[in-house]
Amino acid sequence: MAHSANTSGNLKNGIIDFTAGSLGGVAVVYVGQPLDTVKVKMQTFPHLYTGMYNCLKQTLRSDGVIRGLYAGTTPAILANVAENSVLFAAYGYCQKFVCAVTGTQSVEQLSALGNASAGFLAAFFSSFTLCPTELIKCQLQAMREVNVQGSQTAIKVTPLQLTQQIFRQYGIQGLFRGLVPTIMREMPGYFFFFGGYEGTRSLLTKPGQSKDDIGFVKTMISGAVGGLVLWTVIFPSDVIKSRVQISNQSQKFLTVGYEIVKKEGILALYNGLKPTLVRTIPATAVLFVVYEYSKKFMHNTFGD
Repeated sequence: MAHSANTSGNLKNGIIDFTAGSLGGVAVVYVGQPLDTVKVKMQTFPHLYTGMYNCLKQTLRSDGVIRGLYAGTTPAILANVAENSVLFAAYGYCQKFVCAVTGTQSVEQLSALGNASAGFLAAFFSSFTLCPTELIKCQLQAMREVNVQGSQTAIKVTPLQLTQQIFRQYGIQGLFRGLVPTIMREMPGYFFFFGGYEGTRSLLTKPGQSKDDIGFVKTMISGAVGGLVLWTVIFPSDVIKSRVQISNQSQKFLTVGYEIVKKEGILALYNGLKPTLVRTIPATAVLFVVYEYSKKFMHNTFGD
């Protein structure tokens, strides 16, 4: 009986984490999509733009807000919901696994390092859901530049049409182009993401107070710190991943990285970092507030 109750409790917690992560994923896209588009354009076609504001201005002038800055919003929502729902559900289970391995009594007692390790493991699982949807998102975001490079007129393609086109041309593996760079980006990235978030929450917690009761503003600050640490650490591998996914060719992660450094210099691996950091502060702040508060609401509504 005890085992059965424990299993159903774990399942319910997993569903709550999954749902809260999904809601956080939707919020992130609406807050951060315009600057994410700028980031992808600057990563993949750095020679076309002199900087973040120039890229924003050119995109607005040529494609407007919806078709320009919010290009790829549908796959971005799918990508973020897919990633964050699986990420946070896996994170909950991985926290329990780290507790078991380290002999920690409860998830609440895990150190920042323990939470970081749980994030590292959880990111492996979320990479498989993220890779296909992010591939579509990146290709839609950089479609105008790809067409310009190929001296073609821009064709408006829906996310579904692009998915079908890739599937017809390359099969199922075509949708997983960039999986290795995605895993290489996600696992160390989420080690720092959850480590930064939980570490900052601990620092902002008063003696005798629970991390869950630090309030709205401190949760936002902790989320923003997690996001800043994540992107600063993983940005070079994100640039390589974007190039691999835009190229429509099977390319090795390290080969592409070497080519970028050789032809464009080491700083090319940081193209688009500024809009990313500007975007990540509100985006990850909103992600964690939506995640923590919807999770708390669901636990209160459905009981612990």
